[in-house]
Amino acid sequence: MAEKPLDHASTPPASARQPSPLEAPEASAAPESGTGKTAALQAENAALQDRALRALAEAENTRRRAKRDLEDERQFAVTGLARELLPVLDNLRRAIVAAEQTSSQGASLIDGVRATERQLMGVLQRVGVQRVDALGAPFDPSRHEAIMEVDDPSTTPGAVADVMEEGYVIHDRLLRPARVIVTRRGTSPDDHQEPKSSQQQ
Repeated sequence: MAEKPLDHASTPPASARQPSPLEAPEASAAPESGTGKTAALQAENAALQDRALRALAEAENTRRRAKRDLEDERQFAVTGLARELLPVLDNLRRAIVAAEQTSSQGASLIDGVRATERQLMGVLQRVGVQRVDALGAPFDPSRHEAIMEVDDPSTTPGAVADVMEEGYVIHDRLLRPARVIVTRRGTSPDDHQEPKSSQQQ
């Protein structure tokens, strides 16, 4: 029986054979691809967390600003009314001073005016209005308005020697500066210049 010759055409070359799973050179590429996706997901997650934290911080800042604005509105809502009442308080004080200087009679009338002054000041204090303590204090341009300078050796230079019109604040915000007379700070021409006065807010 004759031997059948080998058919070399039917045997695929070594380069054309399909590699087995154990021989696949691309097997190491899969883990590298997975690692890249994981890093991308982690970066995206970190970015989302950062955006969420920023949004929470902005919301908290907005809440605090709204609370502060509401508190300011509540405290200073009566500023206009309080400023309108100050001349009334001034006139009551002038009436008391004038009555005390002109006559000892009419004590009951003076007491009534004093009581009215105290009552009005009590109302203003309940809404946050306080009188500026200026007499004898160092001149403060943020709370005092200098209308004159005088030489007074008995008083510290640059101090308030007299108060011509009382000043007031509302919750530490200037309502009206005190109009004052100030002692001179020195003897040089520059020192005799009138101190800068505050501007009423």
